[in-house]
Amino acid sequence: MSLRIVLHRIRELAPRSSDWRHLRVGRDLTAGVLVALVALPLALGFGVSSGMGAAAGLVTAIVAGVVAAVFGGSRVQVSGPTGAMTVVLVPIVAAHGASGVLVVGLIAGLILIGLGATGAGRFMRYVPVPVVEGFTVGIALVIGLQQVPTALGVDVHAEKVLPLVADAVRAWLSDPHWTAPAIAIGVAVGMVVVARVRSAIPAALLAVVVATAGNHFLDWGAATIGAIPRGLPGPSLPRVPFADLDSLLLPAVAVAALAALESLLSATVADAMTVGEQHDPDRELVGQGLANLAAPVFGGIPATAAIARTAVNVRSGAGSRLAAVTHAVVLLGMVLVLAPWVEQIPLAALAGVLIATAVRMVEVSSLTAMLRATRGDAAALVATAAATVVFDLVLAVLIGLVVAGFFALQQTARTARLDQVPLDESDHVDEERRLLDEHIVAYRIDGPLFFAAAHDFLLELADVHRVRVVVLRMSRVTTVDATGARVLAETIAGLERRGIRVLVSGVQPQHERVLRELRVHDQLAHEQHLFATTPEAIAHARLLAAEPGGP
Repeated sequence: MSLRIVLHRIRELAPRSSDWRHLRVGRDLTAGVLVALVALPLALGFGVSSGMGAAAGLVTAIVAGVVAAVFGGSRVQVSGPTGAMTVVLVPIVAAHGASGVLVVGLIAGLILIGLGATGAGRFMRYVPVPVVEGFTVGIALVIGLQQVPTALGVDVHAEKVLPLVADAVRAWLSDPHWTAPAIAIGVAVGMVVVARVRSAIPAALLAVVVATAGNHFLDWGAATIGAIPRGLPGPSLPRVPFADLDSLLLPAVAVAALAALESLLSATVADAMTVGEQHDPDRELVGQGLANLAAPVFGGIPATAAIARTAVNVRSGAGSRLAAVTHAVVLLGMVLVLAPWVEQIPLAALAGVLIATAVRMVEVSSLTAMLRATRGDAAALVATAAATVVFDLVLAVLIGLVVAGFFALQQTARTARLDQVPLDESDHVDEERRLLDEHIVAYRIDGPLFFAAAHDFLLELADVHRVRVVVLRMSRVTTVDATGARVLAETIAGLERRGIRVLVSGVQPQHERVLRELRVHDQLAHEQHLFATTPEAIAHARLLAAEPGGP
């Protein structure tokens, strides 16, 4: 590779002035403050849950929040400690201590930078949606189960989450006391209720403040966080014996894989929530790599983009990276000013926050729809979720991919056939030219529309220009799974946001059920954009294209 190519790649991945063209100072500052209020109890909780302590969670939110915001590939993404990462870190902390976490973070950061530099970010789109959903459900279960000992007020330790819960329950039953469980349950229920009644209120912070005040004034005697340093610790170097590096390489790969998966998933969610937003996956990997190089050096833990905090950021009106930077600066101010009060937060209250967070991670409607879509989607989701709880996150994703691939290939093998299909009028060159003159284009999708092929079929549709109506002909589609239906829905939504009408024709009965479960079919039918045959769709397209001013 020549020096010119290397320099060009560095310029592509480096920050640039255009990153700040969407700057809206007032709204960005407001969004940053609101995200910080949401992030404070989560950062404390995830730090404690990882085994590194509350201060480590705060340091991660501050340092990684700034670095990933400046160097990452999304202008509205917020990074910091997450529940998924704590699941990976618990056994590392137990086996190697803080120095092991530092080394793992540094190695994972280098791996992420390498992935971004080599263009690996684009491969994220090939992860099937059921695997991601199962991964999310499994993480939520692990996060919730990990809080059981703290919520019960007992001190037990185990590498796997199921034995941990069993030991915690046995220890509590041998000497039951109700202060910690009452605080945890009260905080969790309070968060859920407040979020449903008034979603704009930072429910986690409010619940933690109430629990802390009660513990302080009513002398409940619940265990608290303890001393929080006022400021960031200075940089530190790893102190891990060279012989231990071999045992840390695999955990570092797991951390890097998780950071890449969760960050790119969060960026995709942010794109869907923001009109005109399109993240750069390779820059996002580089930004997360740099964040994971920086945070552990200051005593933090490996970080990823946080879907929940990113969603709050977008809903609060954030338009640029200033919001994420502001969130980190506000957290730093809280560390400097509020440390004496933060020290008094009961650990059981943080357990309640994380339990409520785990509950809210699972969208029941989306989960139910995925389970009913196809047998393959349901099997991939369940297998991934179960493997996440029983084994580890990276192995869970691999198992999910294998299961999804097996069912997808099985479906493809069953539906593969060679038919002699007569040409219809829209296949003639003259007819196609007349349609183009009327700003109408018709696409025919042949073969399977499943996770390995969906993007290849539909990516070119996102770049359609100077067209008023697009007709998607689906009579020759042989297979549709949840990922294919989701990509189809996102593509249609993206085109219609640009003022391009989308009509669909020839959907086969066996595929209607998948589209209905994922709410693609009903949306199109309601808009009268669903047709049995292509000639009917083209006739309607001509009516739409002839409307004054176009669609």
